[in-house]
Amino acid sequence: MTSHSSLTSGLLSTVLKISTNFLPQYPQINLPVQEDSIKQRPIRIPRPEHTLSRRHISQSALTVLYQLRHAGYQAFLVGGGVRDVLLGRIPKDFDVVTNALPEEIKKLFRSCRLIGRRFLLAHVRLNKDIVEVATFRAHHDKGGDGVMEEGRILRDNVYGTIDEDAWRRDFTINALYYDISDFSLLDYANGMADLRAGIIRVIGNPQRRYEEDPVRMLRAVRFAAKLGFTIAPTTATPIQQLGGLLANIPPARLLEEVQKLFLSGYAVQAFIQLREYNLFKQLFPYTDECLEDAQTLALIKQVLHNTDERLKDNKPVAPAFLLAALLWPPLSRSLPAQAAGKNTYSTEMLLKASQSLLVKQHKRVAIPRRIVVLMQEIWSLQQRLVRPVRGKRYLNLLEHPRFRASYDFLLLRAQAGEEEAKPFAQWWTQFINSDEQQRQALLSQYPATGSKQPRRRRSNKKKIIIKVEIESE
Repeated sequence: MTSHSSLTSGLLSTVLKISTNFLPQYPQINLPVQEDSIKQRPIRIPRPEHTLSRRHISQSALTVLYQLRHAGYQAFLVGGGVRDVLLGRIPKDFDVVTNALPEEIKKLFRSCRLIGRRFLLAHVRLNKDIVEVATFRAHHDKGGDGVMEEGRILRDNVYGTIDEDAWRRDFTINALYYDISDFSLLDYANGMADLRAGIIRVIGNPQRRYEEDPVRMLRAVRFAAKLGFTIAPTTATPIQQLGGLLANIPPARLLEEVQKLFLSGYAVQAFIQLREYNLFKQLFPYTDECLEDAQTLALIKQVLHNTDERLKDNKPVAPAFLLAALLWPPLSRSLPAQAAGKNTYSTEMLLKASQSLLVKQHKRVAIPRRIVVLMQEIWSLQQRLVRPVRGKRYLNLLEHPRFRASYDFLLLRAQAGEEEAKPFAQWWTQFINSDEQQRQALLSQYPATGSKQPRRRRSNKKKIIIKVEIESE
């Protein structure tokens, strides 16, 4: 794939003001796309009849396409970049496919690096862009470096032709190929019809395709949320029964999917779809157990809405903050009821509870160590933000590198209807926006914590070190 840094956003905004009304009219196919309906002779849509122009493609991707073609290889754009341009969207990247083998691609481009074991890819670096190039895939029964176990693809390095590659694509709308040789589009699976109708449809037998790679279920939900499309009934039906297959996916890979689902600007819709198809509980089972509580559901929806709004305003978002919010309900529920309700739990109590939760959660979605540390700091500061502030100790809090994130987290809890958090969120908001004289007056008006905490003696004991067995990055 290649980033779009080489094209100015102004130019792209101008050339991509296209409507799906301009997509060519093709007969609507209401039946599922089965294996035998992948056309060996695809519909070829000439350049005058579609809206994808070279103006929409990054210079780096064009360079790779032309260099492959001049070297005697076939070269096409395929996937999300083609789909998004046809929908009038600005693509995040473009994927290139070719009949050149990975080693041949590496010889052709000096700045090429081969990556991946399960799915071998070539990354070609041109200026600041990285163009991702894949070799046409084929069926595993052709031999080669393909490994399957109980119907699931473990390694997918069996190479073939473009006709075979079309079958290996997951959804019809992602199986449209842009041919750089004549600027036409190749449609193998009625993808243009589904693109116009707004339908997410699996290529082939849905159950078999999900069993090959269960992540396809998450991708179906992600594309539906991102594009505002409807998942075809034949594609949707097996998801409810097969969601448990995600337990066989490496937790690190599921983290990548979680970030795509919740950190791309459509988190609220993704959450709704995940719950509809019983997939959210496969990713965050301990949070899912808490969703019958209205306050918990409100907190999750609020943090997802806030994340979408920040991305809409081109503001940064922090995965640690989002994950801290997603796991806060089961964490707070695991604390002793009386302590949690009055915000009187100790730091040690909180850290031990977080350790237990993170170890269990890691079996589903692997959270990197650097993110775990930030999450635990946000959680531990919640306790300090509801403790009476004496003397100049408030300065230490204000200067803490995680104070702002922790304060925002306290506001989030209050917005979600957590009554215990509301007076403290209001107090800290006033305190932050006050001058020094006003702050001194506010120190005497700090909200009650519900019960007095005994003053702890200093001890020479070392700080508790939370050892969460997670993979290092």
